[in-house]
Amino acid sequence: MTAPRDLLSIARAGSDYLGELIARDEAFAAEAACENAAALLDTFCADLSLIEDQTAFLRALRHAKSRAALLIGLRDLGGWPLEMVTAALTRFADSAVSSAVNWLLRDQARRGKIILADGADPSRGSGYAVIAMGKQGAFELNYSSDIDIIVLYDPGSAPLTIGVEPSTFFVRLTKQLVALLQDITEDGYALRVDLRLRPDPRATQVAISLESAAVYYENQGQNWERAAMIKARAAAGDLALGGEFLARLKPYIWRKYLDFAAIADVQSLKRQIHAVKGHGEIAVHGHNIKLGRGGIREIEFFVQTQQLIAGGRNPSLRGRNTVEMLDALAQAKWITPEAAHELKGAYRFLRTIEHRIQMVRDEQTHVLPSDDTAFARLATFAGFASAGDFATKLRATFECVQGHYSRLFEDAGGLGGADGSLVFTGGEDDPDTIETLARMGYRQAPEVAATIRGWHFGRYGATRSARSRELLTELMPALLKALARTGDADEAFNAFDRFLAGLPSGVQLFSMLKANPQLLDLIATILGTAPRLNDQLSRRPKVLEAVIDPNFFGPMPDRAEIARIVASMIPDGLGLDEAVERARVAGREIAFRIGVRVLSETVSAVDAGMAFSALAEVLIETLLAAVRHDLEERNGRVPGARVAVIAMGKLGGREMTAGSDLDLILVYDHAPDAEQSDGAKPLAAIPYFSRLTQRLISALSAPTSEGVLYEVDMRLRPSGNKGPVATSLASFKDYHRDSSWTWEKMALTRARAVAGDDTLRAELAEITQAILATPRDAAATRKDVLDMRRLMMASLATGKAWDIKQSRGGLVDIEFIAQYLQLISGARTLDQNTQGALANLEGVLSTDQATTLKTANTLYHRLTQVLRLCVTGTYDPDTAPAGLNRIVASAAAMPDIAATEALLAETRLEVSSVFRAIVGEH
Repeated sequence: MTAPRDLLSIARAGSDYLGELIARDEAFAAEAACENAAALLDTFCADLSLIEDQTAFLRALRHAKSRAALLIGLRDLGGWPLEMVTAALTRFADSAVSSAVNWLLRDQARRGKIILADGADPSRGSGYAVIAMGKQGAFELNYSSDIDIIVLYDPGSAPLTIGVEPSTFFVRLTKQLVALLQDITEDGYALRVDLRLRPDPRATQVAISLESAAVYYENQGQNWERAAMIKARAAAGDLALGGEFLARLKPYIWRKYLDFAAIADVQSLKRQIHAVKGHGEIAVHGHNIKLGRGGIREIEFFVQTQQLIAGGRNPSLRGRNTVEMLDALAQAKWITPEAAHELKGAYRFLRTIEHRIQMVRDEQTHVLPSDDTAFARLATFAGFASAGDFATKLRATFECVQGHYSRLFEDAGGLGGADGSLVFTGGEDDPDTIETLARMGYRQAPEVAATIRGWHFGRYGATRSARSRELLTELMPALLKALARTGDADEAFNAFDRFLAGLPSGVQLFSMLKANPQLLDLIATILGTAPRLNDQLSRRPKVLEAVIDPNFFGPMPDRAEIARIVASMIPDGLGLDEAVERARVAGREIAFRIGVRVLSETVSAVDAGMAFSALAEVLIETLLAAVRHDLEERNGRVPGARVAVIAMGKLGGREMTAGSDLDLILVYDHAPDAEQSDGAKPLAAIPYFSRLTQRLISALSAPTSEGVLYEVDMRLRPSGNKGPVATSLASFKDYHRDSSWTWEKMALTRARAVAGDDTLRAELAEITQAILATPRDAAATRKDVLDMRRLMMASLATGKAWDIKQSRGGLVDIEFIAQYLQLISGARTLDQNTQGALANLEGVLSTDQATTLKTANTLYHRLTQVLRLCVTGTYDPDTAPAGLNRIVASAAAMPDIAATEALLAETRLEVSSVFRAIVGEH
């Protein structure tokens, strides 16, 4: 036994903090160093709550803390076993919290806010309970530990006076409790308090109603919270109320089945922190003896995970104390007696060293000194003859613990990996996790971490079930990496958060992603680089189901297949409003599938254009039928009525993209003697077909709860914006035969009837071909084409590198060349599709010219398909996410965006040269 005088000398030499306490009260220090000094501990907080003056209470409580710290520190140095030290520290903490609670309740009773059931014991029947968590709950507090508590109240049993609102009262009381314990005064502090283990701490008050807390744990509690609840204990306040609460949670904590899957969250916390600085390997100098490899946390997790697995069936494994549970696990044959013996020894040694580290300056630290001098001083303070002996013992202990822990979880996959810590349990940021996120490319790492904790707390429907959270835990590292690879990690993450918020359930999606990990990259690409697909995915997450179909990446669906899908979603007989709404759903879902194929580079630009165009045709046809049916029910039919919709521009040429609008002309015909419709509310023929056209435009373009289907442009009709929106067959024929401008005939090269009556569609095809095949003056036509191109250049071209359409040598130049040559070359060259027309013109163009134009047209369309998916405004590679630049470069079959821009510049020069040779200088 160490002599009292020697004990005081050891304390002064090794601990600045203890030396200061000794100097402050030498008489008490001498008394505390004596053998019978332990009896003093129970007197430190006795009757403190009877002190009415708050200042006096604060001083007395902090004075008691200083005496307890000195007494326990000296007895620890004097040879008390670890269990006595930690129990003494915990007993003081319990007494301090109880005294503070009782003082507050007495104070509130004096203020007339609460009626105490027992004046001698204010906490009894108060409806206010403090649950000790972690080391306090297990009677394992360390020397400078803060206390983790959860504060509960029962509004039904709390004896508050009339008019006092329970929530407001107990939240204010809890804030006052924290202040009494941890506010620093001239006398120091009593206890540091941590309330972050309460349910969803960012979304809840510091005091929670008992029922709300119970419902949370029973329905949304996470697996790491189950592990934390193993050590929970009613420590202060209304102990009976706290005990009832914990008894209610037993089925949540201790499940009857062997819950191997449910411990993934608990395992992940430790596995993930291995890869960060100082934790990734066994060290001595600078090693974290709590969180590092072979440290205290591994022993605690070793015990707790096995308790979660087996405690539901074996009540003897439900204890709070780590050392006792190692013995219980050995007795239950979950671990060997040798493992229990070695881990108990390691735990006691490391906890003792933890106390020595913290005694030096009363700091809540677990890191061994990096400095040789400080390390040697700690070795002496810990009772070792030399720093070398101390280091040898530490290394052997760490290796022993790591060996047992690794064998226990040797089949568990790593969740943190080489990137570092990814810990999202608890209520506050893990500093190493913030560093990891920053290294991955997240600029707003704290916000990302807070959002992920919100997912784990079940704030969204998708993460409310335990199974969905387990799956999300396993997916998290891969998900974060995939989102970071898009080039704008924060934007992609925020998009994923919006997507997740819209999911009613997450198990199906998370299971799908776990079974198909390649989908993570695809989803990340969509969310991070393709706003149109992102919007569709966020609105209707179920569209992802199509992506995992084995046939999804096969041949693109043709018009007949798209028509079958649309018909299943918009069956005959629906009212017009319902058909309009469903058309938007069908359009979004099918466009999403096509867009995914474009983004994943599993479809050519030509096939994508064909698919987008086929979808538009089917939807136009479907809505035209619905509009006609609705109009006929209201106004009847015009005798002999025939209607057809002509597609111009991109749709006419089967070159639509995700962002294309519709250039349409509605043409009608009727019996020569028909003057009006035959319904109950007849309309004259011209107003009838005008109304039909206007309703079709509205069905296609009006915004609904499902958004806008297409923007519609009717300006290419013969009358332009000046005449009726519907065009009669006769006026269409006469105008284009006798009056249309050259630019209108150029537009007519892409005209194609896509919906309506078959006979009228056939007639329109014949009329259009006849008009385009009419011989014309090549020089006059060339002049008109050149004038139009110059006008467009002056008004529309931006001169920017990525103005693929309007710039000199861009897509419009290719289209104008093809349209001009078709107008002067006759019917054999006609094709609404530009690439098809260029193929037909190979006898008119030289071989080099045809190759140049076809190659450029393919490049432009590949880039346009991607950019219309991924960019809603102007594309600028300098400000675009790196991931988008990679996609654009890949679409051009180039290694990077710089090479792509060089290719674009070269291609423009080549196309411009062909344009000058065929049409003229522009």
